[in-house]
Amino acid sequence: MDFHKEMTALGQRAKAAARVMAGADTRAKDAALLALAGLLEAEGATIAAANARDLEAAQAAGMDAPRLDRLRLTDKVVAAMAQACREIAAQNDPVGGIDSMWRRPNGLLVGRMRIPLGVIAMIYESRPNVTVDSGVLCLKAGNAVILRGGSEAFHSNQCLAGLIHRALAGAGLPADAVQLVPTTDRAAVSAMLKLDQYIDVIIPRGGEGLIRAVVAEATMPVLKHYKGVCHAYVDAGADLEQALEVVFNAKVQRPGVCNALEGLLVHAAEAAAFLPLVGARLGGAGVELRACPRALPLLGATATPAGPGDFGQEFHALILAVRVVDSMAQALDHIAEYGSNHTEIILTRDHGRAMRFLREADASMVAVNASSRFNDGGELGLGAEIGISTSKLHSYGPMGALELTSTKFVVFGDGQVRG
Repeated sequence: MDFHKEMTALGQRAKAAARVMAGADTRAKDAALLALAGLLEAEGATIAAANARDLEAAQAAGMDAPRLDRLRLTDKVVAAMAQACREIAAQNDPVGGIDSMWRRPNGLLVGRMRIPLGVIAMIYESRPNVTVDSGVLCLKAGNAVILRGGSEAFHSNQCLAGLIHRALAGAGLPADAVQLVPTTDRAAVSAMLKLDQYIDVIIPRGGEGLIRAVVAEATMPVLKHYKGVCHAYVDAGADLEQALEVVFNAKVQRPGVCNALEGLLVHAAEAAAFLPLVGARLGGAGVELRACPRALPLLGATATPAGPGDFGQEFHALILAVRVVDSMAQALDHIAEYGSNHTEIILTRDHGRAMRFLREADASMVAVNASSRFNDGGELGLGAEIGISTSKLHSYGPMGALELTSTKFVVFGDGQVRG
C-alpha cells in the first residue's frame, strides 16, 4: 500500500468535509448527535461483539490490566457515550458566536467570532470510546476529524465509526467529516503526520512514548499532555476525615488513568495523625506506599522507602509516593519540580491558603477539597473531551467543543478608510 497516497486522499476528503461542516446548520449537527445516541443504545450487542474480539486478542497478547480496563466497552461506558452525545447536542453551538465586541474611535465595530479549527487528527491508544467522544465534539464544533486508534481496538473503532457515519448520513452531513484510518500499519501514521497542508492540528492520546514520537514527527501543531503526575497536598488544619476520602478516591477508584493521584504531600503538623489513617485505608486496599524517611514510620507495614524515581512517576497502578513537607510553600516547590501540569489538589480549611494554591499550582485543573478524578471533560460539564492539554497554547485542560474552535476578527464599518 502506498501510505502517502492513501493518507493524502484521506486528508483531501477531510479538508473538503471541513468546509461543509464549518457552515453546517446547528439543527443538522444536533440531529446527528441525537441519532448517534440512539444508535449506541440500540446496537449494544453489535458493539459488545466487536469489543470482545479486541479484548480476546489483547488478553492473548498479554496486555496489562490498566490497558485492558481502558479497552473494555462496558454497558456503563456505552451508556456514558450516548449521554455525552445528548449533552453536547444540548449545548450552544460555539461556531459563529461573538466572544466580545468594541467600538473604535473611528466608528468601526470590532469583534471576535468563533470559528472551527478545520481538520483535526486524533492518534490514540486503547480507549475506543475516544472514537465517539472525538467524533461528536469535532462535529459540534464544525470540524472534520481523522481518527487513528490503536491496533488493539481496531474492531471496536470500526464498529463505532460505522455508527457515526450512519448518524451523519441521516442528518445530511458528509460522512468524510469523521474518517477512521483503515489500517493498523504505523507507516500510515508517519505519512499522516506530514500532511500539514490538509490537517490543522494533531491531538495524541496515550502513553508518553507515543506522544513524544508524534511531537518529533509532526509538521503541524500538536495539542498534548505527556503524563499525569497528580498531587494532593494535605494542609495544616485540614479536615482529615474528608481528606482521607478524597485521597482514597483519587488513588483507588481507577488507578490506571491520567487523573489518578500519584503523589501525596502532607504538612508536618498533620503527619502523625493522618498518615496512619492513610496506611490503614489505602494500604488495606492494596496500595503500595513509597514514602520519604519522615513518612515511612507512620504508614505501617505496607510502606516501603521511596526510590530516586518515585517522586514524579506516573505509576498507572496502586502505588502512591508520599512525602511530609513543612509548609505549603514546600509543597508548591515539590509540585513545580515533579508535577506534569495536569492536576493538583489541596485539602484545607484555610481560605487564604486555598486561594494561594489555586493561583500558584501550575496545572490544567487545580481543586480545593475535591478529587483529582474530576479533571475530565464530562465531569466538568463539557459533555465529553477530546483530550486534556497540558500545554497552554491553544488550550489548557480538558478540551470540549468550545476548545475545538478558534477566533477570527470581524469588523463592521460604514465606509471608513485608513488615513
